[in-house]
Amino acid sequence: ARAGNMRRRDAALASGAQAQEGERSDAPPLLPYKVILVGDSTMAPHSGWGGAFCANHVKSSVACLNTGRGGRSTRSYRQEGGWDIVLAEAAVLGYRETYVLIQFGHNDQSTKPERWTDEKTEFPANLRRFVEEVRAKGAIPVLVTPLTRREFKDGKLKNTLASWSDQVRAVAKALDVPLVDLNALSAAQVQEMGAEMATQLAQEAPTAEELAAARAGTTLTARPAPPAPPPIEGDGPRGQVTSKFDYTHLGSIGAQVTARLVTQGLARVAPGLRSQLVR
Repeated sequence: ARAGNMRRRDAALASGAQAQEGERSDAPPLLPYKVILVGDSTMAPHSGWGGAFCANHVKSSVACLNTGRGGRSTRSYRQEGGWDIVLAEAAVLGYRETYVLIQFGHNDQSTKPERWTDEKTEFPANLRRFVEEVRAKGAIPVLVTPLTRREFKDGKLKNTLASWSDQVRAVAKALDVPLVDLNALSAAQVQEMGAEMATQLAQEAPTAEELAAARAGTTLTARPAPPAPPPIEGDGPRGQVTSKFDYTHLGSIGAQVTARLVTQGLARVAPGLRSQLVR
């Protein structure tokens, strides 16, 4: 009988606590922000700046989603279904504001048929469509010019994405879209660093030959990617990332340096997000 009385007492106390909790209204509504990153390997986890941006440059009141994927262009990102996922994320309710940062160009230059786009027609048309569809979902598009490659000749940076960046700038101006000019920012930074110091931004260290060439002011042709490692067996995590030295992708230092550039540029063009960005 005593045990039964104690159970009834505990149940009554729990019920009363729940009722009291249900009546309280001193917690303000949650209105977080959302940032969605859309792009290629120079943004993607483990090879780009997106991971460092989400980890270090937004407050906890920001849901930061990095959907950057290696090898994608404005053509293939849509065709494979990645863009549909982004639009679904952009339409999710409950956020004060949702921003979609869009950065392509590297793989639009590719000769692979599933990637390449025409620089002066298809590429800007794809960007325009991205912008219009993001706005239709009630989100805010932000265009980002492509990160520079770190190739040098006679001490001068070869900005092979300069004209593609011009196309991004033109679309941003025509549609009145906020623009983070990462190409200009990164090109100026890399030129100031010089070819030798810029090798520190890569995923892996250069060989002695690559470092000597950079020190002399003219980088070598990027070596092929290493073969994929053998599969991992067992019941633990099996995912693997293959890193390499080249003049495009970013290691941990490069990701941090570039994420800081993006953050500074974004704060300038998206005043509504400034309070949520961390230096």
